[in-house]
Amino acid sequence: MDKSFKQLLHESFKSNDTEEWLDVYFTRPIGLAFALMWIKLGATPNFVTILSMFLGAGAGYCFYHTELWWNVCGVVLLMLANFCDSTDGQMARLTNHKTLVGRMLDGFASDVWFFFCYLAIALRMWHQPIPFTDFNWGIWGFLLCAYAGFYWHAHQCQLADYYRQIHLYFIKGEEGSELASYEAEVRLLDRIPKHKVGPLMVADKGHFWEHVFHYFYSGWCKKQEEATPEFQRFFRKVKAKYPSAADMPQSFREAFRQKSLPLMWMTNVLTHNTRATMLFIGCLINQPWIYPLFEITVLAALYYYMKHRHESMCKQFNV
Repeated sequence: MDKSFKQLLHESFKSNDTEEWLDVYFTRPIGLAFALMWIKLGATPNFVTILSMFLGAGAGYCFYHTELWWNVCGVVLLMLANFCDSTDGQMARLTNHKTLVGRMLDGFASDVWFFFCYLAIALRMWHQPIPFTDFNWGIWGFLLCAYAGFYWHAHQCQLADYYRQIHLYFIKGEEGSELASYEAEVRLLDRIPKHKVGPLMVADKGHFWEHVFHYFYSGWCKKQEEATPEFQRFFRKVKAKYPSAADMPQSFREAFRQKSLPLMWMTNVLTHNTRATMLFIGCLINQPWIYPLFEITVLAALYYYMKHRHESMCKQFNV
């Protein structure tokens, strides 16, 4: 590892177009420093990912309490979990220690953090009054958090991630993007060796985790594609004319980049930093309902606007 810290940091960025300024100047430098430390200690990326899950769960426990110092601890723990999320990917690239289980854990980790955070907020709100009323939140707090978390959080992150991968595909090609398709994932699933156990087809020994990953990832891809019909029509035309991103003229790739770039700030807002900031504010001022309400109003409106802009762009784009 003869490269300087600055070189390693620059190589850890997926693209200047898709990186959020807070990640560029704060999260990723700290994540890289932690990565270098963990590598020296002989830890694996999967260890760091699992550590992030415990940190995120601990943050949720802290956010259940109303005392300020508990909530400050929750902020610190969730920030550490986010640093770990940056660290594990950087470690995998630096050590070339990329595994299928690692990809599964990495995708699952932030879901664990926020599950515990939503649960903590719902329990905390139970005996708190609904603003401007004499009634406590009770079960309504659970329903609000469940709606915000299981529906809106999932949809917002899903689409934001998809649009970023699309953008990366057009500017960096297959190597620089993780853009996948439901059809390709199903083909991978079909090729995994299986044997029959009663009425079920079960993956052969040694292929269990591979089957689990591609099964759930295919569902993730299907939902992304169902949410973007105009892009799917546009992309089929693109793939028919240019089977690989390398076949596309640079002028075509740059034209797509210029139209897609104004949407990248929206994809960043809909992922971690903005929602974590609102979570912190709501808990620190002891008004935890602010976070799920922000998610189902402001972030939901931004989600629809981003989706409308991207679909309109794809509809108007000439191939």
